[in-house]
Amino acid sequence: MNRTMTISDATYFSLFPSPLGDLLLVSDGEALTGLHMAGGEAPEPDWLRDDALFQDVRAQLTEYLTGERRTFDLPLRLVGTPFQRRVWDELCRIPFGETISYAELARRVGQPGAARAVGSANGRNRISLIIPCHRVIAADGSLGGYGGGLDRKRWLLRHEAEAK
Repeated sequence: MNRTMTISDATYFSLFPSPLGDLLLVSDGEALTGLHMAGGEAPEPDWLRDDALFQDVRAQLTEYLTGERRTFDLPLRLVGTPFQRRVWDELCRIPFGETISYAELARRVGQPGAARAVGSANGRNRISLIIPCHRVIAADGSLGGYGGGLDRKRWLLRHEAEAK
């Protein structure tokens, strides 16, 4: 089959070096669709590398990682269930440098008692850092889980506390 690729058919990527290791940035050409940490997802063979497309993302990540930025202003394309999207929206409301428990997050999305479900939605967040799932911890104050690894979660929480 021979067909012309359009921007909506393509997936673009860039690698961004950071103190957390390389970050894999992914886009559909219009919005950020993924931000993955080293050891996670790898570029597919048919993805197109285009560092220029990610100029705003890279600039905002640099500002965040140097303590100059507390929130992000980027076009995002999230794919998930309505519940997952409510969880991800609520994650973005957690202030920089603060944490909440999984149980509190469940309460905030109108599902008290669904701490495990919000934990699962957290784990399906494909745009980490920008959608700050690292700000959710266990009720006992322990870190809980993190797809990027607990060392990275610890680093992010320490970074935000020091930059606050």
